[in-house]
Amino acid sequence: MTESKEEWHCSGCGVSIQTEDPKKLGYAPESALKRDVVVCKRCYRLKHYNEIEPVSIGDEDFQAMFASLHHKKALIVKVVDVVDFYGSWISGIHRFVGKNPVLLVANKVDLLPKSTNRNKLTNWLKKSASDLGLKPLEVKLMSTITGEGIDDVALTIDEMRRGRDVYVVGCTNVGKSSFINRILAMHGQAGEAMITTSHFPGTTLAMIDIPLGDGKSLVDTPGLVNRHQYAHLLSVKGLKEITPKKEIKPIVYQLKEGQTLFLGGLARFDFVKGAPSSFIVYAANRLHIHRTKLEKADDLYSKHGGELLVPPYKEDGEQVRPLVKHSFKVGKEPMDIVFSGLGWIRIQTEGAIVEAHAPKEVGVAIRRSIHT
Repeated sequence: MTESKEEWHCSGCGVSIQTEDPKKLGYAPESALKRDVVVCKRCYRLKHYNEIEPVSIGDEDFQAMFASLHHKKALIVKVVDVVDFYGSWISGIHRFVGKNPVLLVANKVDLLPKSTNRNKLTNWLKKSASDLGLKPLEVKLMSTITGEGIDDVALTIDEMRRGRDVYVVGCTNVGKSSFINRILAMHGQAGEAMITTSHFPGTTLAMIDIPLGDGKSLVDTPGLVNRHQYAHLLSVKGLKEITPKKEIKPIVYQLKEGQTLFLGGLARFDFVKGAPSSFIVYAANRLHIHRTKLEKADDLYSKHGGELLVPPYKEDGEQVRPLVKHSFKVGKEPMDIVFSGLGWIRIQTEGAIVEAHAPKEVGVAIRRSIHT
């Protein structure tokens, strides 16, 4: 029997298809229903023109869908962005998954410097997850761009699920859908059947079921939106500037106390006190870093934020936001100061006092260095 219009779902984002109102979520013209694979207008334009349309689904809807996992018997595959671990972490995930086993997968490993020790990184991820309340049974690294680790993750999922459904969860833009598309491609599926992906937050809008051979499903879930990432403060142009596309090339700065680094016009790092030392910046290679004296930093930002210090771009209507100060003192171990969704700065000067400035909406944290 032919599926009715009300039962169609977009293969790209999972949303229910409707043909009545082009301005509402899930719209597709009647002619689209004649295709073997149906995609909504939003996914079609995103795939073919790289255009994103606003959506009406809210954070509460995302949370409600995610909370339902607690009552399911499934393997949970938690995907994080290894370049933005804290920014891509789901707060309280250990409560949502209940007693289900968890596989932690860190994507975008291709963006880290090649010198990064994979074994140490895996151990760091396991400990960091445990500190945040989640104890994954396994931790795996992968890259949906290069394909590194995809086969290993797929094999691990097959071994761990033991006849259960598999739910792939994570925040927006960590690569969940790209991973599933890789799995589909491995099994001969391609073209319009692929799930819609992009660097814009919130592409998948509903749960997308992909049948497995034993009657169970691999499910792509909507990405939870973490509002403390820079991605939600920028336009398309600014977002492209801060999103790494290739291996991050660390930049070493020799600083004396009383010097400041601006990461574009989005963040500021002050070396307040300590012996002269090397500070290493890890961020998108296109992001402009500007060094100045601490005593001139306020005036420089006030006069040139959004113009010399970019992004944000005033000419594109991006807002130059007030920066909030966070103070830290470094102990014996090398530490990273992390700006959620932007990058981090490695500090190895014992006793150093530093200040990190970012918009109030953006998360700033200190962690044991990922490169130790």
